Amino acid sequence: MSAGPPRIGLFGGAFDPPHDAHIALARAAIDELQLERLHIVPTGDAWHKTRPLSPGVHRLAMCRLAFAKVPEVLVDDRELHRDGPTYTVDTLTELRAEHPGAELFLQIGADQAGVFHSWRRPDEILRLATLSIAVRGAASGPANPFDADDPLPGLRFDPGRVRVLKLSAMPHSATEVRRRVAAGQSIAHLVPAAVAGYIAQHHLYQDPR
Repeated sequence: MSAGPPRIGLFGGAFDPPHDAHIALARAAIDELQLERLHIVPTGDAWHKTRPLSPGVHRLAMCRLAFAKVPEVLVDDRELHRDGPTYTVDTLTELRAEHPGAELFLQIGADQAGVFHSWRRPDEILRLATLSIAVRGAASGPANPFDADDPLPGLRFDPGRVRVLKLSAMPHSATEVRRRVAAGQSIAHLVPAAVAGYIAQHHLYQDPR
């Protein structure tokens, strides 16, 4: 790990459910950014989601199972305990207060980079943390092509505050996991065995949302 100030990452999301691509991204971020700790933060009341999320207790439990073999990960439940919508800028502000000497990194996907300008106080996020944008394969998809020359459309920013993390193409998505579960199909190739067992035990995703 880095010999300088502690490096702490934040990787938030619905994790409904967490899948193998989430784990691959976490491992890549830890290695490339030399993180001492990566906070995995299941979102609470997600202001940007159009569908209801599964109860936080299930998403939290699945995250703990999914990332159990990544020692640098801390599954952080703080957003699940907030009242009202949860915003990344608030979590970063808390992490800065808890670790005043640390270098903070925020991990997002290329699709999120395309709408980052619509997040709450994006300029403050870039002041608090270096943004690490994960790109799977050559692009993030035909609907949201990622442009490395303009990774944050709609924003002016210091290029030194943005990193691009290139990953192998992985066709995993939480939407596909939920669809397969609802259709009675195997998800063994998409999620860790412990997560698949938890989904079955608690009869999650029977409704193909």
